[in-house]
Amino acid sequence: MKKNIVIVAGGDSSEIVISLKSADGIYSFIDKDKYNLYIAIVKKGEWAVKLPGGEYTPIDKNDFSFKEDGVVRHFDFAYITIHGTPGEDGRLQGYFDMIDMPYSSCGMLVSALTFNKYVCNHYLRGFGVKIADSIHLFKGETMTNEEIVNRLGLPIFVKPNDGGSSFGVTKVKEASVIQSAIAKAFGEGCEVLLERFIEGTEVTCGCYKVKGKEVVFPLTEVVTDNEFFDFDAKYNGQVDEITPARISAELTEKIQRETSRIYDILGAKGLIRVDYIIPADGEPMLLDINTTPGMTATSFVPQQIRAAGLDIKDVMTDIIEDELKNRKTK
Repeated sequence: MKKNIVIVAGGDSSEIVISLKSADGIYSFIDKDKYNLYIAIVKKGEWAVKLPGGEYTPIDKNDFSFKEDGVVRHFDFAYITIHGTPGEDGRLQGYFDMIDMPYSSCGMLVSALTFNKYVCNHYLRGFGVKIADSIHLFKGETMTNEEIVNRLGLPIFVKPNDGGSSFGVTKVKEASVIQSAIAKAFGEGCEVLLERFIEGTEVTCGCYKVKGKEVVFPLTEVVTDNEFFDFDAKYNGQVDEITPARISAELTEKIQRETSRIYDILGAKGLIRVDYIIPADGEPMLLDINTTPGMTATSFVPQQIRAAGLDIKDVMTDIIEDELKNRKTK
């Protein structure tokens, strides 16, 4: 009998529009001969499953079940593709753990850790991972422009500490606009990260591990004429995404090893994507870790899977079956 797989999209942040696109991508990637597929929307005020006819039916939050044609149906596995809260910060993972629902992504603790950019980067620095100098602010905290520039110089990036898809991010070149950039970032979250700008080549590397198999994908180089890899670059085509990246084989292997090491340090699960900047000295520096990376047909990870000569349908099956087997043995 086919397993029932639900792709969980939505969320409570500005990234909901990207989440819905990723859900459509994942729906197209998963093997429909093996699984019954559904898409669920989870956001404040709405937990619902989309039925084959296009209508939505409510989810019972006690066990994430739903009714179809008057019959109560349960899911065997959840593929989480919410970018932002509650699907990327550990909240949904904790809920699924409580109802014993297998799911695709990192667990609650790892998701919460990686969602907090400042805490995650400084945690990994303790393992020798190179990161940019930064300042962290909670809402209500203030720091003068002079203090910030003395510590980080200019330019700097000002971004929400607990968000993604470049919402609320500003590349600040002049001290006079620092405070407005901070206010903009606070409009997307409760914490703000100010980070030293590092000139260099931006690359990203996807990875997943299942029992008996470790797969680290080819790197993608990110080239844009925009000030940085902003929303328009990411989603409106104002970027060149070159896979494999135009860097040496030696440097490629070094970044792939570091990606695999970070995966293990965190105890990650499912697909992750790690972003780096390569400055002039050639020593890669960590930018960000994505534990629910974008999964549209043109997103980085699907690009890298194709460049590796793999079938994305097989990758999805690997992740689903590995988690189902692991849950059986627990």
